[in-house]
This record gives sequence, C-alpha cells and structure tokens, in this order.
Amino acid sequence: MTGSRVVALGHYQPAKVLTNDDLAKIVDTNDEWIRTRVGIRTRHVAETESVDEMAAYAAEKALSAGGLGAEDIDLVVVATCTARDRSPNMAGRVAARLGVRAPAAYDINTACSGFCYGLATADHAIQAGAARNALVIASEKLTEFTDWTDRTTCVLVGDGAGAAVVRAAEEPGIGPVVWGCVPELSNAVRIEGVPGVFSQEGLAVFRWATTAVAGLARQACDRAGIAPEELAAFVPHQANLRIIEPIARQLGVTDAVVARDVVESGNTSAASVPLALSKLVERGEIPSGAPVLLFGFGGGLSYAGQVIRCP
Repeated sequence: MTGSRVVALGHYQPAKVLTNDDLAKIVDTNDEWIRTRVGIRTRHVAETESVDEMAAYAAEKALSAGGLGAEDIDLVVVATCTARDRSPNMAGRVAARLGVRAPAAYDINTACSGFCYGLATADHAIQAGAARNALVIASEKLTEFTDWTDRTTCVLVGDGAGAAVVRAAEEPGIGPVVWGCVPELSNAVRIEGVPGVFSQEGLAVFRWATTAVAGLARQACDRAGIAPEELAAFVPHQANLRIIEPIARQLGVTDAVVARDVVESGNTSAASVPLALSKLVERGEIPSGAPVLLFGFGGGLSYAGQVIRCP
C-alpha cells in the first residue's frame, strides 16, 4: 500500500439545542447581535454525554457506514481539548466503549486543528506500515469550560463529535499535510486554570485567519496537485462566518460547496471539521471521490490542512 484514504464518516450532536433567544435570557445579548457578528443561530449542548461517549457514538456511525467492525481497527486517535481527565486518555476509553481490542491509542490536543492533525498522523502511521485501519475522531464538550456570563465567548460554543475511518489504500486519498503553529499567538485562544475556562483574543484570531489561512490552504492544494478551483468542497474550522467566507473568496472556491455548519452547530473546536464534513456527505452534497480541502486553525495557535478524496 502506498497511502491511505477516508472510507467513511460519522457524527454525533447532543439533543439539547440552545438558540440565540435562549442565550438572551441568561446574558446581555440578542439574536441579531450574534448573527451579524459570527453567523451562529443555534448550538448543541451536552447535558449528560461525556467527551468519550460522544466520540464513541460518532465512531460507531462511521464504522457502520464503512461496513467495518471494532475487530478491524488497529489505531484509535482522538482529538480534543476538553477532556476532563489527564489519564486515561480519551482514545483508550473510546476503544473500550467500542470493543476495539489492543489498538494503538493516543489523544491529540491542538484544539481546533486537532482533527486535521489526527488525520495526518493516522495517514503517516498507515504509510509506515504501523497500522492498516484507523479511527480518527474529534470530540469536544466546550460548554463545560464556558463562562456563561461572558457574552463574547458563551455565544460561540457548542458540543459534538465527528469521526472518520481511514484505511490503507493502493492509491492515496489523503494529501500531504500543511501544518504548523504561530507561537507568538499561542495565548490567543486558550482554556486555562482549574477548572479551565475558554477565552480568546477574538480580534487577533480574526486578523490572522483572514490574512494567513488562505495562503496556507493554497499550499495544501499545491502539495496535493489540486488547483483550488478544482475542489468540490472546502471545509474549514467552523469558527465564524465572517472568517469562513473571506477565506473562501481569497481561495477562489466560490463554485465549491463551502461548509457553513457553524450556523447551526456553533464553534465545536476540533470536532467542527469532521462534523461539518460528515453532514455534507450524509446529505449527498459532495460526489464520492471528489477532492475536498480540510483546514483547521485556532487554539495554540495551531493550524493544519490537507486535501482528501470524499468517501
């Protein structure tokens, strides 16, 4: 085998939905203020589900879609920045929930870019012969680390999970990753303290994202040998419509499907890319085999992106 490809996707969101009008009852805000500044209308809130529980639900859906069972998986990667415990890791807990026997299992915490990091490391492991069938999952419970009196941050967050089954393939379906970080902006998005509280320097992130991400995303296209105008879809981190739409214009992907799941899901950090992608595929909005650009960025300030072939 000379590479790997994503063969199936799955996602999970909690049943409870929090609207902008609901938020207006607990903090000084309103629907128009939120929609005009970030584009969010609703978000899902986990009342009882844990990070690993949501991850397992998304993974089960992906395994079912791919026609695989837990016995086929030999690598489990979980991207999250909202795990409550330091140990055991979420990947081990998810493997136990699914009944995966003796997999390599590790977590990745690069916040919003976590899924793309996880996808890259799974691809690398498969190319190296260290794994054949991997589960790459991103799961976040940001609402547990939110200050509900801070109207600048509490309006943003949502909970959920997304998962991908990645298998060895003769023809690579996951392009080379472009990844890195901006150390001088490492505190721009953070969850600090005990218990941790999500906070950010929103203007700094906005300025960086709207000036730097398009160039980095174009590098991912170049490494995959795909021109941006050839993309069938662009799935960036779902942080803010006022970030997503300028990046799409700068890339020149206005004819492609551009994920805007932030409108109904809010910012779900690492889960945002696979959650949005899984929904697009489930609705049949991306043809099988078509090139899709994924790009995550945020906490750290870390970023990662690659072009994949749609399952």
